[in-house]
Amino acid sequence: MKREIISLQEVTFTYAEEDKSMRPAVNNVSYTVYEGEWVAIVGHNGSGKSTLARLMNGLLFPQTGKVRVFGEPLDEQSLWDTRSQMGMVFQNPDNQFVGATVQDDVAFALENNGVPFEEMVERVKRSLLKVKMSDFMNSEPHHLSGGQKQRVAIAGAIALQPKILLLDEATSMLDPQGRDEVLSTVQQLRAETDLTVISITHDLEEALLADRVIMMNQGNKYAEGKPEEIFQRGQELVDLGLDLPFAMNVSRLLKKQGVTLVAEHMSEEELVNDLWTSHFNK
Repeated sequence: MKREIISLQEVTFTYAEEDKSMRPAVNNVSYTVYEGEWVAIVGHNGSGKSTLARLMNGLLFPQTGKVRVFGEPLDEQSLWDTRSQMGMVFQNPDNQFVGATVQDDVAFALENNGVPFEEMVERVKRSLLKVKMSDFMNSEPHHLSGGQKQRVAIAGAIALQPKILLLDEATSMLDPQGRDEVLSTVQQLRAETDLTVISITHDLEEALLADRVIMMNQGNKYAEGKPEEIFQRGQELVDLGLDLPFAMNVSRLLKKQGVTLVAEHMSEEELVNDLWTSHFNK
């Protein structure tokens, strides 16, 4: 059985605690993330998902309930050891760069952690190779595309050899090509290692790639399950302010036009196969 990596137990956090009229940003939320799993936490703006990210990496501590990482309580004593095993990639890649070149940037956290020079050089090379950015080692980060910048940010995170990769809206500012580059990189890393991935996102296309989805609404855990179980809710998700995956939207539009489909498909491949089998391959 896979071991627990992160566990939240009846966690509540309110930003304006002194104002009793304020609803909690996170209200009595519980869930567990297991080793090697990809969990997507989805929800509209203000649903509580970004607060959960801060609770999981120790930027915030719950007012009630417990957060455990690697089986140990996350508190001020364990915080730095926990963060050393957690790679973070944030929304805006430009806010993450501190080095004059790509390799300087990837090396920055390693140098701060006292990694010996020879080992640091090897880790930088390996990390950039994994994200297909080796040819840009001496490039200035601000000359890169959005997708390339986020791949460098991922390289910086995995150079620390973390057990957890936390993506906080990491694809929300990217164009479709950049988004695909980043998500393909994460999928490849998972295939090569037992990396645990937690993605905070409002993009249900991204959530499709996860093993499990936790859906937040107004600070509460609204639903939890496999992507196909969550997306079966269809219009319910739209009513909660989320955009359905592209293939599901197209499926619904086709049905309104009288096109017979087996189901509202989540992936474009499934939709194309259904159309081909039902309408063209006769």
